[in-house]
Amino acid sequence: MPAKILGRKNSSNVMKVLWCCDEIGIAFDRLDVGGPFGYDHVENYGALNPNQRVPTLDDDGFILWESNVIVRYLAEKHSRGKLFPSDSETRWEAEKWMDWQQTRIRASMLIVFRGLIRTPPEDRDPEAIENGRKAAAEAWGILDRHLQGRNFVTGDEFTMGDIPVGSDVYRWFTLDIERPPLPNLEEWYVRLCARKPYRTHCMLPLT
Repeated sequence: MPAKILGRKNSSNVMKVLWCCDEIGIAFDRLDVGGPFGYDHVENYGALNPNQRVPTLDDDGFILWESNVIVRYLAEKHSRGKLFPSDSETRWEAEKWMDWQQTRIRASMLIVFRGLIRTPPEDRDPEAIENGRKAAAEAWGILDRHLQGRNFVTGDEFTMGDIPVGSDVYRWFTLDIERPPLPNLEEWYVRLCARKPYRTHCMLPLT
């Protein structure tokens, strides 16, 4: 039975899960939930996900929420030794950057994204957007330095560690903002763009 993914496809958190599924080759059914679609059309959604957010995974009755956790679960279950590294140090390197995405880069990217895309021009806070952009540039600089000499986050091979940060970097390179030169980050982004699952699920119009 295909896994069920509850969440609208233009949510960056849902994108991570769809991208992961496509990289592995997992069949899934997706239902539009959240944002303009709301939650009322999903019976007992609050019981499935008490946060009332997306995505939620229903894997034959096993329920998970939190996008990075879902990516870890799917990678371990279906892609051990590939997306889910078999080497312990490589696995924890991937885990580190997955958590870094949540604790360091996401907040500043959300300020810029929501400020420029989801806020009418007359209601925007230019100072907040600029502060968010500067914070994001500083954070992306950390990843840029880490990527020196590496094709992907953990080394030569694409792993689950690339997925959360990869879902955010599309917005960084697509938003109409000033960006400092970050050559290693740019080269990594080009590698991601060469992957069909990334183009399919992450390179969507910003809405």
